[in-house]
Amino acid sequence: MRSRSVIGLAAACTLLAACDGLKEAFTAHVDVVARAGSQELTVGRLSDLIGNAKLPVPITRENLGILTDIWTGYEQIAYAAAHDDSLNDKKAIDLAVAPIVNSQRLQLFMDSVSKTFKVDSGSEAAYNQAAGGLLAARHILIGYKNPAVPPTAAEKDSLRKKAEQVRSQVTPANFAAMVAKYSTDPTAGQNKGYLGVFPKGAMIPAFSAATASLKPGEISQPVETQYGFHIIQRMPYADAKHDFAAQYAQTAERQADSAYMAQLESSSDLKVKDDAPSTIKEAVKDPAKHRNDKGTLATYNGGQLTVADFLGWIEAIPPQQQVEQRIPGAPDSVLKPFVKSVALQQVLLRRVDSAHVDLKPEERATLYTGVGQLVGNIWQTLGVDPKMLADSAKNTAEKERLAASRVDAYLDRMMAGQAQPISFPTPLKRMLEAKYPSSTNAAGLDRALEQAQRVRAKADSVKAANQPKSQVPLPGMGAPSGPPSAGATPPATTPKKP
Repeated sequence: MRSRSVIGLAAACTLLAACDGLKEAFTAHVDVVARAGSQELTVGRLSDLIGNAKLPVPITRENLGILTDIWTGYEQIAYAAAHDDSLNDKKAIDLAVAPIVNSQRLQLFMDSVSKTFKVDSGSEAAYNQAAGGLLAARHILIGYKNPAVPPTAAEKDSLRKKAEQVRSQVTPANFAAMVAKYSTDPTAGQNKGYLGVFPKGAMIPAFSAATASLKPGEISQPVETQYGFHIIQRMPYADAKHDFAAQYAQTAERQADSAYMAQLESSSDLKVKDDAPSTIKEAVKDPAKHRNDKGTLATYNGGQLTVADFLGWIEAIPPQQQVEQRIPGAPDSVLKPFVKSVALQQVLLRRVDSAHVDLKPEERATLYTGVGQLVGNIWQTLGVDPKMLADSAKNTAEKERLAASRVDAYLDRMMAGQAQPISFPTPLKRMLEAKYPSSTNAAGLDRALEQAQRVRAKADSVKAANQPKSQVPLPGMGAPSGPPSAGATPPATTPKKP
């Protein structure tokens, strides 16, 4: 078997003229990190960009990947400029922004559905029963000096006695005055001890339990927490009814929403596949690769949630929530319910479609205009606006080369800290990738990482060699050798013990 393998390889080398030719082909492959438009990002170029960066950018594979993605986006949009393509095709825009638009449509639909919910505005009876788990209270805090440090027995005993003495004087009529006189809560000056309406779980357990045990208007005995001793009054309904009504309406609406979604899940026979967590962990590592992935994550009556669908939905989630960054480290016990919640959004979307809920025509028009303005701004920033290119290039090929050179110049300034990275919203990335596909070579990225580390080490060495030498001896390094200069003060000496 082994001899056959050798013969087969020799035959392949012969077909390619020589084994050296095959070697060169593989070497060329790993010398390229990425391709976009008509350009290639070489190992040398990427390693120089990050290795010689003036910015304090750590050399990691993740950072090289980020820089490669930046280069790819810049080259794609520069290539579009060279071809005078303003990316204004409405169908392409609709497809790219579909996840975000669908989220907006869902919100519009649920706003209309919520109007049909019969929600109690919060009666006095509901308040007295702490309906919805809502309480309202004010307090006087006799606090420890440092809540982060456990109090001594003496401090605790002293504060308890003081709290008991204050409690003996407190009445509903003078509560506010006693807050001003005794409370150590730093917010007492602004709120007079009033904590508003809050769910039971919003406060530490001892405080919540004590408040819940009171009838409206009653005042507690001193309640100990890690902050000190609290004298709590559960607010009378008349003093809290406005805040309670607002909070209760929100809570009741959330409960109605939950009931609606529970009914939706039950009627759809929604089921999440056991391997869904591992599948989405892989997908978020390289979303572009899985943009059209039809793998099934969940099924429901009449449809399924695919990997591509899932990626679309999470792209619509605000970036500050960092969902894609949190998924790889999350346990399956968290990810499986998360996939179910995403699948429910898709099931709900079918109801939205049936109800013909959509953006207004003027909102769509604003969307198209916004994409055009974004593309134009990026072109101007990179210096690749078609009008700019036409001033110096005669044909499309020359425009491509000129646009690529200006992208390179911008990247150089960016890594020198002289220009800011340009943000590409996800819909624009989707549009560019759909029309001008790119590719990334993992082997080339690995090679760039190794080379960038060598480039950085050399740059650091040169920088250190060019640093002026200190004339002052460093601690522990001793005094400079040689005789002292004229007029120098001799070093002090310590007399030896006899």
